[in-house]
Amino acid sequence: MLGVLEGFSVIALIIVVGVVLGRTGVLGASGQKVLSRIVFYVATPALLFVTLMAADVRSVFSGALAITAGSSLFVAVLFFCVARFAWKRPAGTAIIGSWAASYVNAGNLGVPIAVYVLKDAAYVAPVMLFQLIVLAPIGMAVLDAGQQGSRWRQVLAPLRNPVTLASLAGVAVAYFQIPIPEIVFSPIDLIAGIAVPGALLAFGISLREGWKAPAKGTRRDLSLIVVLKLLVQPLVAYLLAAFVFRLEGTPLLAATLTAALPTAQNVFIMAMRYSKGINLARDSALLTTFLSVPVIIMIVALLA
Repeated sequence: MLGVLEGFSVIALIIVVGVVLGRTGVLGASGQKVLSRIVFYVATPALLFVTLMAADVRSVFSGALAITAGSSLFVAVLFFCVARFAWKRPAGTAIIGSWAASYVNAGNLGVPIAVYVLKDAAYVAPVMLFQLIVLAPIGMAVLDAGQQGSRWRQVLAPLRNPVTLASLAGVAVAYFQIPIPEIVFSPIDLIAGIAVPGALLAFGISLREGWKAPAKGTRRDLSLIVVLKLLVQPLVAYLLAAFVFRLEGTPLLAATLTAALPTAQNVFIMAMRYSKGINLARDSALLTTFLSVPVIIMIVALLA
C-alpha cells in the first residue's frame, strides 16, 4: 500500500502549497488564470511530447488499451447522454463532466502506484496513450467547435490546439524514430516539468476560500461522476479484462486498478481554458481523489 499512500501524499502537499499561495495573494488576482494558461499552452504540450516520443507505439494495439478504451468511453458516453439529453446541460459542461467521469490521474497517481503495487510502470502506458491521443482530442474538438468564429475556423480549431499538436508530434517522433538533438530536447523537458505541479498549484489556488458543498445545479452531475468514476469504470474494466481478454493475476489487477484512479487535475485545467464546468471539474477531482483511497485499497486486497 506504500505506493498508494505516497502518490496521494505528494498530490496533497502540492495542493496545500497552492492553497497557501491563493490565500496570501502572492500571485495576485489573476495568478490562477495565468498559471492555468501556462500549464495548458506551454507545459502540458511539452509534457505530452516528451512522454509520447519515448512511448512504445505498439502498446496502442494491446489488449490493455482495448480495456482502457472500452471502460473509459462507456462511462464518458453514458455521462454525456444523461447530462446533455436528460438533464439538458450545455454541451461544454457535458464534455467536462464526461472527462471528469473517465479521465484518470495516470501521471500523478498511476505511475507511483504501478511502480510500488504492480512492480512495473509500463502498466500505465496504455492508459496515458489512450487519454492523450483519443480522449482529450475528441473532447477538445467538441469544445473548440463551440467557440465563436467562422465555419472554417471551427473546423480547423483542433489542428491549432497545442495539446493535440504536441500529441501528434510525439507519436510521429516515436513511430518514425526521429532523433531529437539534446539541445532541443533539454529545454522541452525542463518546461514539461512545470505541467504536473503547475496544474496542482492552480487547483490548490481554486480552494483558497476553502471547499463548500457543491453548488445547487451540479450535485446530480457530481454524484453521477463519482459513481461512474470509482465504481462503474473499474467494474467495466474488470469484466472486459477477466471475461473478454481472459486476463489473470497482475494484468487483471492492473486493468482494474488503473480504471479506479481518480479524476485527473488536467480536467480542471481544461475547464479553466474553455471556461466550462470549472466548479464541476474542481469538485470532481477533489471528491474522487479522496474517495478513491478505500476503493483502490479494496481492489488491491481482493485481486493482488
